[in-house]
Amino acid sequence: MAVMRYVLRDGQWTRMSPLCLGKVGDRGRSGSNNRLFLEAVLWITRTGSPWRDLPPEFGKWSTVLKRFRDWVKADVFQKLFDAVSDQPHMEYVMLDATMVRVHRHGNGAKEGLRAKAIGRSRGGLTTKILALTDTLGNLIRFVLRPGQRHDLQGVEQLLEGIDLLALLADKAFDADWLEQRLLAQGFQVVIAHKSNRRAPLQIDIEVYKWRHLIENFFCKLKEFKRIAMRCDKTDSSFAAVITLVSAVINSR
Repeated sequence: MAVMRYVLRDGQWTRMSPLCLGKVGDRGRSGSNNRLFLEAVLWITRTGSPWRDLPPEFGKWSTVLKRFRDWVKADVFQKLFDAVSDQPHMEYVMLDATMVRVHRHGNGAKEGLRAKAIGRSRGGLTTKILALTDTLGNLIRFVLRPGQRHDLQGVEQLLEGIDLLALLADKAFDADWLEQRLLAQGFQVVIAHKSNRRAPLQIDIEVYKWRHLIENFFCKLKEFKRIAMRCDKTDSSFAAVITLVSAVINSR
């Protein structure tokens, strides 16, 4: 039997385990091994394999898939993320977006493309991940948008209730309303301006250089093939695997 390469460390599992469904002591049916189940989801996400190709060491693929959907509906993956991401460093918050191609396995949801954050752009069917990361480049929150949407669509939702000192972003987020909102709240604006601006705001270039950390985060995220090439039909399932992987990245 091949030796499986697992992802979760003991420290990560210790913080996540109390929030899992079906653990010993819960009412109702208990899961056989919650840690092994999470490793199964991470294996599928890392390799980009169909659920039917799940190695038998993780259990019956159909049972694991059903359990995954149950956890998605119960918002368990967000709770696991919150458990390991409870102290973000908010001195400099970074904003950026990345595009992912949609695999043919991710097409065909009943509600249609737009309802599942899938759109048509020059690259074909795509989904946009709009994200905020903290000073260390760890994910704070994200939203999914159809690929053809402008990067600014969804920014208000991401910034709602966020307490920060400075926002770092590239010129895709150069907008008067965003700049004015941040300045009115007393935040430092570190957003690169487009070349056609008549009176560009002076920004701290040294601080702006730290923006590469959010790009590094996207690179780590896309090491998991199921995210780099979206294979999930529903936006809820796709968001769940992004959330779980981000929890692992944040707590490394």
